[in-house]
Amino acid sequence: MAARCGTVEAVVTAINPSPGFWAGKRVLLTGHSGFKGAWLAIWLQRLGARVAGISLPPETAPNLYDLAGLDDMADSHFQDIRDADALAVLVAATRPEIVLHLAAQPLVLASYDDPLATFSTNVQGTANLLDALRPLDTVRVVVAVTTDKVYRNQGLAYPFRETDPLGGHDPYSASKAASEIVIASYRDAFLAARGVAVASARAGNVIGGGDWAPDRLVPDAARAWSSGAPLAVRRPQAVRPWQHVLEPLAGYLRLAEALWADPALAGAYNFGPEPHEAAPVRAVLELARAAFGRGEIRWGDGTGGPHEAGWLSLETAAAWQRLGVRPRWPLAESVARTMGWYRRQLAGTPARALCEEDIAAFEAAGGNTPGGDQTDAV
Repeated sequence: MAARCGTVEAVVTAINPSPGFWAGKRVLLTGHSGFKGAWLAIWLQRLGARVAGISLPPETAPNLYDLAGLDDMADSHFQDIRDADALAVLVAATRPEIVLHLAAQPLVLASYDDPLATFSTNVQGTANLLDALRPLDTVRVVVAVTTDKVYRNQGLAYPFRETDPLGGHDPYSASKAASEIVIASYRDAFLAARGVAVASARAGNVIGGGDWAPDRLVPDAARAWSSGAPLAVRRPQAVRPWQHVLEPLAGYLRLAEALWADPALAGAYNFGPEPHEAAPVRAVLELARAAFGRGEIRWGDGTGGPHEAGWLSLETAAAWQRLGVRPRWPLAESVARTMGWYRRQLAGTPARALCEEDIAAFEAAGGNTPGGDQTDAV
């Protein structure tokens, strides 16, 4: 694919995170005990970063944090980000150069059950973290992760762009949209003037091994089929921008690198598959069942449960053109790797080894080898 810059056309390959950049960097990672956070902690350690983690204890059993041995991290802290005073003390002690903020209440259905906890974690917790960074003179980059669901979704088959209006019907989506406003406010009112580059990252629906959260499609499938139970599916025709967990994580890391070099790139970025590759739930589960080798599915008629958007896709041109980030693994490979991860973990392969194997394969699919030369997108 060609990226056009003025009258010059250049072909740019997807770029890997750079070990040369990350080696020795002091990184504060919130949400490191969660699914995406654990994968990111493993990758950062592989890149040579000095990682400090702040999160709640893992909420599921099993969980990737424990299985991957991340409880042995030298600087791991279990702390609720809603406690502003305690959080500020911890943040100051880590003296971070780069902050990757993933801590959140991340589940749509859970937000219906406890909307106040969702808003307090996702909105006030984000404000608490950004406020804790204000007095620090070490921080240069902040990447705050939100979601693809921050947009005002009217059910149209339209890929959302970063400039589209924010909104949210369910408390989770609304809380993440509100956190986007908080992030922009702290960037514009406080942090940009101090030389801190702040960006938000809006990622599509993520799949990958090591996720055991409830009410998520692939973990629910792996649980049901591992035990021989049928999987009940509420909305088989719902369309989402599915991607392997390493796709957005690579985006977050590349975004941080780019912000370090050029703070003018601060802003909001979508990370997801190409817009035309968004797929319905039914297609994902048929791929998952084929990869897993068995599984009964009971298809619903789309009427059960609370409101959820029927169609969602992201325009990701900004991440490609400015950061050199583009999808590497198509949906079929992403699903196959995910279900293979669960099968092999159930058979006894260590979770950390499975994650390292997938990271190595993902890096090999990029446009540069780990530690090799990299060219910025133009």
